[in-house]
Amino acid sequence: MRAYRWVLFLILLVAAVPPASAQQRLIVRDKLGAGALKLTCLILDCKVGLNLGDPSGELFTITIDDSVNLQSFLTLLLHQVGVADVEIDQQVYLIGATAGPVPESLLDNTPAPYYGSLVWDGYVNQPAAQIVRVQQAQRTFHVTGSGIVAMIDTGVDTHHPALIPVLVPGYNFINNTPNGDETGNVNQSSAAVLDGGPEPTYLNSSTIAVVSQSSAAVLDGGGDAAFGHGTMTAGIVHLVAPTAKIMPLKAFSEDGSGYVSNVISATYYAAQHGAKILSMSFSFNPSSGEMAKAINYAHSKGMICVASAGNDGQDELVYPAALPHVMGVASTSNYDTRSSFSNYGPDVWVAAPGENIVTTYPYGTYAAGSGTSFSAPFVSGTAALLVSISPTVNEQSAAAAIAHAKAVGSDLGNGRLDTYMAVQSWAALNGR
Repeated sequence: MRAYRWVLFLILLVAAVPPASAQQRLIVRDKLGAGALKLTCLILDCKVGLNLGDPSGELFTITIDDSVNLQSFLTLLLHQVGVADVEIDQQVYLIGATAGPVPESLLDNTPAPYYGSLVWDGYVNQPAAQIVRVQQAQRTFHVTGSGIVAMIDTGVDTHHPALIPVLVPGYNFINNTPNGDETGNVNQSSAAVLDGGPEPTYLNSSTIAVVSQSSAAVLDGGGDAAFGHGTMTAGIVHLVAPTAKIMPLKAFSEDGSGYVSNVISATYYAAQHGAKILSMSFSFNPSSGEMAKAINYAHSKGMICVASAGNDGQDELVYPAALPHVMGVASTSNYDTRSSFSNYGPDVWVAAPGENIVTTYPYGTYAAGSGTSFSAPFVSGTAALLVSISPTVNEQSAAAAIAHAKAVGSDLGNGRLDTYMAVQSWAALNGR
């Protein structure tokens, strides 16, 4: 086999072309580990990147020059000793839905105490929270959330007053550094003007935030188009389960782009660092075999996985929502109708409000967002309330409890989330 590798090496030398700046990324599983893969890449002229954190130590990214014929390279790679599988490391994006008018709740900045911090009254008492009966569930069953909810997103503003009490250390998979703070990559001029101005401003098509006009001009539709997304999704989990811990895992940049490999790494990280719930406010297509394996690993650790069903307004399968052991979440309006942008169909387990949801936004302020991205955290937070009842809850039992929902149509799975009924169901099974 060593001679075979050298033959391939000579063939590639003959066919060599001047290097190009663009690169193609692949995810490779090598049963022989990093050392063998480095040798393979020495022969095939590729570069080993990151270990993606699977417990067997077999999963890595590699890069090849953009000028290399991908199909030919894949054929060569799959014939190397130890290489068990390879897939393209597809780039994925956070895509929001179009926001409607400024919701009245975003105008109510009256300070309200909420489990150790002061928040806006419009955040705590917004219509979506009332529709799914958040406070009724909390008060009736004396639950406020337990366990760690890992948020795979753009990170979280780790200095937001509402979130500081519940944050646990996270990780940045974009540049491989500790801490999942999403404010670190925004330039100082942007940060300086995020000062909580009095009037809500449309930052992009899906986000309305209470920031200054100059801040909005910096963030509107440019390189920071998804800035704040992670803080917003984390804020919804905190609204539903205010004492559950939140682990920020930054797998997407502020422009909303990321790679499946970052998501896979974040999934393994969450499972290996004590997270109980995995909240994923994104979707992509086609599927990823290695992402499915990461979800299966999380499931084996007793984790509860939740994902957005997508914002294309179609009956289509998107991932990870369509994977086994994941609850896919669609969006409904405040009138219990399917949101026009929301996907629907067989990968939807349940729906939740997702139109102009008021939530936390970086630098101590608040925003409203629309999309299934903001529906999924309602389900993740509800799962954290179930953990308060009994930490033995797993994906199967959580899904069964959350299936106690309000019927709103055959294309939205078990219906619209009712946090009260979900908690009531699990409490009854546990003698509460």
